Amino acid sequence: MADVHDKATRSKNMRAIATRDTAIEKRLAAALAERGFTFRCQEAGLPGRPDFVVDEYRCAIFAHGCFWHRHDCYLFKIPATRTEFWLEKIGKNVARDRRDLERLQRLGWRVLIVWECALRGREKLSDVALGERLEEWICGGGGQAQIDTQGIHLL
Repeated sequence: MADVHDKATRSKNMRAIATRDTAIEKRLAAALAERGFTFRCQEAGLPGRPDFVVDEYRCAIFAHGCFWHRHDCYLFKIPATRTEFWLEKIGKNVARDRRDLERLQRLGWRVLIVWECALRGREKLSDVALGERLEEWICGGGGQAQIDTQGIHLL
């Protein structure tokens, strides 16, 4: 199936996708701040450039878009156009995520992935539930984990 947009329009649309200060990052930042955590944003000095770093607890937190990082949820749909291109691109993102997680672990960082579906959409977690899961993981000292619509799970 051919793309519904011409090349220039598709390019313009793709350039408009934000890479920082997205709605899901803002919601996550608000939840962290509300719980009293001090954090840094977009830490370029660490593998994968975590969206949030809580130094006091040696935590790196990523807000992952379900499409871009291939989360098995209702927000991820394989594109009908240029399917092979998109699957390859997303596959590379997933491989890079895995590599960055391993590097962070070797450096002594705990890693939390918060999926987009937990932050927006029809099945998102409430602000209270999100804050509780964040605090539980950050203060609990557990290993690598993820938060999705079902709550928190170890990786």
